[in-house]
Amino acid sequence: MAPSLFRKFGCAGCHTIPGVPGADGKVGSALSDMRRRVYVAGVLNNTPENLASWIVSPPTFSPRTAMPVTGISERQARDLVAYLYSQ
Repeated sequence: MAPSLFRKFGCAGCHTIPGVPGADGKVGSALSDMRRRVYVAGVLNNTPENLASWIVSPPTFSPRTAMPVTGISERQARDLVAYLYSQ
């Protein structure tokens, strides 16, 4: 389910995402080894809750971020986080 969500919400156009065909974007950072990172986007401690919150509303945490609000729900964001942490 997560790979289709990455495509549906445009994540794959900006990020390289392991295991997601066509997700080879170079605008944002590559989303590999997320569970090993210290920070999310350089502004939040890397926890599943913080990553999900970031995915739902990046400007809340970093007003000048280029990452848009996509309309993704909390539940969908948690699915993406689970996928990213499993890679």
